[in-house]
Amino acid sequence: MIYLKTEEQIELLRESNLIVSMALAEVAKAIKPGVTTLELDKIAEECIRDHGAMPAFLGYYGYPNTLCTSLNDQVVHGIPSNEVFLQEGDILSVDCGATKNGFVGDSAYTFAVGTIDASVLKLLKTTKEALYLGIAQAVDGNRLGDVGYAVQSHCENQGFGVVRDMVGHGVGKDMHEDPQVPNTGRRGNGVKLRSGMTIAIEPMITMGTYRLIYEKDGWTTRTADRKWAAHFEHSIAIRDGKADILSTFDFIEKVVGVL
Repeated sequence: MIYLKTEEQIELLRESNLIVSMALAEVAKAIKPGVTTLELDKIAEECIRDHGAMPAFLGYYGYPNTLCTSLNDQVVHGIPSNEVFLQEGDILSVDCGATKNGFVGDSAYTFAVGTIDASVLKLLKTTKEALYLGIAQAVDGNRLGDVGYAVQSHCENQGFGVVRDMVGHGVGKDMHEDPQVPNTGRRGNGVKLRSGMTIAIEPMITMGTYRLIYEKDGWTTRTADRKWAAHFEHSIAIRDGKADILSTFDFIEKVVGVL
């Protein structure tokens, strides 16, 4: 069932999403060669709790951490570890959630560790561009297929793969609500978007195949061909004419600059 949110509920969602955005900015300050992903996890958890919220991922279906940290060919749901050290030239997708006043914020950003290869930088830029192209279609009266088509066509035109097995989702009191929000689609198809719907749009884009494999930990997914992947995510509210982006990359980009 799809739940339409009141204006008051949307503002509570915005508060949770801004906490997530601040936590990701604190993580951004620490990303450098030699840092472990578990160190980043602790930074995010402290920031979230300092703002009166709870980590939304921690304990979710048994998930053990605050962040999902997915390195290079990992796509999503990588588990932070004190044995995973960042290295120059890596990329790291950091997905974060926070719950406050009963509403969930959810956002993700893929970071460059030091200087990255030009082809990888193109992957990051294209994925981020696709996110905003998808958001531009997420307005009252359009359909989910319009969002997916915008993401898919942009990325495939640049020669990248678009993950099918993982999708965006509704967001509200629960982290994963209806509807599912695919990153592929046909214009004019799918669920009709209505003002008051709140969804997370999250392109997961690869340098090769879109097919995934699961690691033995039961959470981490990586590309079947071991080529690298990027992931960007915003939570938004559907409006008439223009989507209302509830999370922000502004805090992050004050730290790392704009892609």
